[in-house]
Parts: sequence; structure tokens; C-alpha cells
Amino acid sequence: MVPNVASLTGGSLLLAWQLKNKRVLIVGGGDVASGRIESVLVADALITLLAPSAGLHPLTKHFIEAAPDRITYHDRLFSGPADLEGVDMVLTAIDDVEESRRICALCRARKIPINVADIPPSCDFYFGSQIRSGPLQIMISTNGQSPKLANIIRKRIEQAIPEHAGEAIEKVGELRMKLRERAPGVGGEVSKRRMRWMVDVCTTWDMEDLAMLDDEMMYKLLDYGWERNTVPKLDELSEKRKDFPAKSSSNANSLQVILPTIAGFVVGSACTAAMLWSKFTRN
Repeated sequence: MVPNVASLTGGSLLLAWQLKNKRVLIVGGGDVASGRIESVLVADALITLLAPSAGLHPLTKHFIEAAPDRITYHDRLFSGPADLEGVDMVLTAIDDVEESRRICALCRARKIPINVADIPPSCDFYFGSQIRSGPLQIMISTNGQSPKLANIIRKRIEQAIPEHAGEAIEKVGELRMKLRERAPGVGGEVSKRRMRWMVDVCTTWDMEDLAMLDDEMMYKLLDYGWERNTVPKLDELSEKRKDFPAKSSSNANSLQVILPTIAGFVVGSACTAAMLWSKFTRN
């Protein structure tokens, strides 16, 4: 259906911002700041935290003590432009409105993206209500208008997500990496075929079965599925277990280099959405 162009307004561009090893300055150490710290740690960023020790929230203290290699803490207030040197993002969570606006102005003059807690006009981006299960992340945003409603909606969506969604995405990511080893290449027909086959796997197998994939099952799925341009079901693979050839130690060693991270996030999330849609439509 062609969208109504007049309705394409009033929202935000939702992105999965990659902050790994980027420097994020957080000003403030209270309750809101502790939530910001947690969100940024999940993104593997490096944090510089400015806040007087007297006002630190217990959770903020915990993060400082538990992650000294990822959080550089200074027991003081924001001092000025020097604190912004080498910073990729700034988050403020303090009660001083005028100071927050001053920090915002300094950041915008230097083109540093900033979020000022509870002052929407001073935010280049918003923190929505989030659901996270391993590599699966879902954000519900009301574009800064109603954080409480975003939280209510988040809880309803969370109840509809299959229990093993996070584990399933991790396994799909591993399978995708193994498939790329077997059928390398960027773009062209091979990429299209890989994508089609991965989507077929995710829509053919149940979420719980995907979550239980191990190395042996993945290789069987590739041998009896990818190589024959089909997607066998779990019970069909089980029947082939006896005649499945063991992998050589050299292959096993080479595969240990590939760590099961969120490398399959994009395809995994797309597959998860497809599976959820399929389940909802059946219901």
C-alpha cells in the first residue's frame, strides 16, 4: 500500500546507534543517570562520569565499582568546554536546568549529539522504553511525549515475545556466520540466495527449536539444507544424525575463532519479526 505522504511527519528516526569503544560523557550520578549508564554499557561504550560522590545513586556506585575499566569517574561537577574534548556523545541527568542548557549549547556548537534529561527541546535524541533479550532489542518511543505510556506499551509487547527469542537470534547469527563461510561473497546472487534461505529457516523452524541449535545441527542443516536448496525440519535432521560425518579437528579449531556475538542481529531480528508475525496471524 502506498503511504500517505501527509502522514509521514512528527516522528523520529529510530536507529541502533553503534557506540562500541566510543567515549560517552554522562553528567550526573542519580537515579536517571544510573539508567543512562546501564544503557550505554550495553552498547559497549567507554563512559566518563562527572558527579559529586555525595549524590551518587546506589546503582551508579555499583556500576563505578564493577566496571572500572569501562567507566572513568570524576568526583566533581561539569567544569566547561575542556570536559568535551574527545567526546562522541553527552548525556546529562542533573536538576540544574540552566546548567543543562549551557552544556547543551556547548555540545551543539561542537556538533556533539546530546540528550538532556527531561528537557525535550535540548535533546538530539530520546531514550525510549526498551526490551532486551540478548541481541534482541526493541525500542518503544513516543517521541518524547509520554514516557509512561511507552512503558505501558513496552510491557504489553514484552508479554507477546517468545521466551527463547534472544537465544534463537544468537543461534541464527551463528548459523549465518557458518553459511557465509561456506558461501562467501558480498552482493549478487549468492547474497540474495543466502538471505532467502535464512528467512526460510526462520519461518520453517519454531523459535524454541532455533534456540536449541548446536554446531552439529547447524552443519547438518547446511549439508542437507543449503547444499540442496531446501530447509529440512528438525525431525528430518534427527533421522540423519547417525550418518552425519564428524568435523575434523582443524575445522573445529578454525570455527572457534568465530564468536557467537550479535553478528546476526540484522538477519536475526528480521527473522524474529517474521516468526512473530506468523504466530500472531495464526492466533
